[in-house]
Amino acid sequence: MNSLKIKILGITILITMAAVAVATWHNMQTQNQMIRQMVAQNSRILARTIHNSITTAMQTGRNYEVLNTLKKISGEATIISPRIFDESGRILMSADTEEIGQIVPAEDLMTYRNNPEDLALKSENGTLYISTLPIKNTPDCHKCHDPQKKLLGVFSVHLSLESLLTLQQQGERANIISSLSLLLIMIVALVIFTLYYVDNPIRKLIIAMTRLEQGDFARAHTQITSSREMSLLSDKFNSMVERLKHLLDSTVHFERELATNREKMRYKNTIDSMNMTLEDRLKEIEQLNITLETRVNEVEDANFQISDLAADLEDRNTTLAKAVNRLSTLYEMGLAINSTMELKNLFNLLLRKALESLNADIGYILLYNKNDHCLKIGDVIGISSAYYDPEMDIPLCQGGVSNWVIKNREPLLIKKIDESREFARMSRLGFARDSVICAPLFIHDEVIGTITIANRQDGSRFYEEDLEILSTIAAQASVAINNASLYEEQQNTYMSTVHALVSAIEANDPYTRGHSERVTRYSMAVALKLNLAENSLKDLEQAAILHDIGKIGVDASLLHKVDELSLDDVDHLRQHPLIGMRILEPIHFLERVREIIGQHHERFDGSGYPLGISGDRLLLESRILSVADSFDAMTSDRPYRSALPTEIALNEIKTHAGSQFDPVVANAFVELVETGQIYHEGL
Repeated sequence: MNSLKIKILGITILITMAAVAVATWHNMQTQNQMIRQMVAQNSRILARTIHNSITTAMQTGRNYEVLNTLKKISGEATIISPRIFDESGRILMSADTEEIGQIVPAEDLMTYRNNPEDLALKSENGTLYISTLPIKNTPDCHKCHDPQKKLLGVFSVHLSLESLLTLQQQGERANIISSLSLLLIMIVALVIFTLYYVDNPIRKLIIAMTRLEQGDFARAHTQITSSREMSLLSDKFNSMVERLKHLLDSTVHFERELATNREKMRYKNTIDSMNMTLEDRLKEIEQLNITLETRVNEVEDANFQISDLAADLEDRNTTLAKAVNRLSTLYEMGLAINSTMELKNLFNLLLRKALESLNADIGYILLYNKNDHCLKIGDVIGISSAYYDPEMDIPLCQGGVSNWVIKNREPLLIKKIDESREFARMSRLGFARDSVICAPLFIHDEVIGTITIANRQDGSRFYEEDLEILSTIAAQASVAINNASLYEEQQNTYMSTVHALVSAIEANDPYTRGHSERVTRYSMAVALKLNLAENSLKDLEQAAILHDIGKIGVDASLLHKVDELSLDDVDHLRQHPLIGMRILEPIHFLERVREIIGQHHERFDGSGYPLGISGDRLLLESRILSVADSFDAMTSDRPYRSALPTEIALNEIKTHAGSQFDPVVANAFVELVETGQIYHEGL
């Protein structure tokens, strides 16, 4: 902001803007005053003209023309409420016959009383002029009116300024646009003038000065002709450059001569001194050569020692890198295995991480069945399922790696299977083993299985550090498997309890017995057709089983009621999704199941209950459950009606696809029923 051109432009533009703004404001004020004066004058002329027309009609006895005149002028856009009223304010005549006999607005009456003898004019809110003019009793009117009555009535009319104000606003906009255009032209002209006559010459001088600082006298000249002053300044600068160049050349020439003389004197003295000390220096050099040979031998010995230290340090760095890599792998493994509680996913995750860490091709987990004294396959990676049966039992027998590990309760390293005749080369899983490591899995000091890694990708052998890594992974895996087993057991126990509760509820109602199982079967068929993910399938299955659990909080007499339900009954019944959500609220792993249950009576168009959610805001699982629940309700007996035929129920679903039901889900369900993939047991 310290630039001269910016200061000049800024001050000039501010002054110009202020001048244009003041001129624009003054023009707008003048226009406003002229319009208002014109309107006031027009109001007076209009009022007197209409007054004279009315007075003439009254004097000639044509009173009927007075009303016609009022109605005609009321049709004009700028004329409002022409009327005649008496001194008390009661309307005698008006273009609007309905207001005859009513009291005139207070503004009209006050305008008249301000000047009862002649034309009175008043501005209302700046957009409306009120004009009043008394109609006096003349001799021509005595035949119809009492001569003693001086005032026959007061004529009033309102004149609107809206059209003129619109014209005024257009004029103001035009004035502003022209002022802004003028301001823009002036600013552009000022900018061009400043850049050409001020900034450009100064920039040329700065470039020339920079070249002068760099010693480039040949290019340090300027040629400026934009103005007389700048041309004079350019000439003076060029003269200064020439003079400075001349002075610098003279100084350099003098310094060179002086330096040459000094060098000659110094060279003579040096030669004399060197001649005197040359023999002493030769003797010192001979002594240094002897010392140097000794130092060279010492350096060679030191180099050998440094090489040994470097090799030792490299070995230590390699060992440290392996340790860091091992710790990093184990840390990542710990985070990964604690991220899931499902045994199948846990097994797969353990094997993938172990194979990645050990750079191996094949990995598998075998679970030990102590009662049958055999092994079951937990999971396998790297072997095609065509070579083994995932459900087969593997007996513990001589030559098996897992048999040895379970029997000895310790990990096993086989660097080369051909060198260990105790173990068979071919695995029961159908692959040839080359190099193998295997570690036991423990829960409470009991062996529950083994984890085995075989055959490195690069064909090399496994070593002790690889076995150590796998043993550590197995220890972590044992804890994770134990936690997952406990979690799965807890979930199964809870779900068994809830299943028993649902069965008990349905057993008390012959109309809903088996309803949850059928709805679950329908929902899972549709979900599989729509390719839902495994987690979504599990959530949907649990929600289908538990979807009516909220009916525990509904009066049984209301559920079995045959008569028509009242509005209170319907409202109470519609609370069961929310009741079900509250029942399941303490169980954190059923959070998504709670949401599905809470939405299974919502409609696709948003007119359902209890929250009125619509469209894609509804969970896909709840949309599937809604179709399945509705179909089973229609095709099952109820206290108030018999079961509907399948064809009628399907037509209902087709009819309400897009309103009550998601059309994609509805079409998939209908297709499954029509192809016989879904059937109702009672039909």
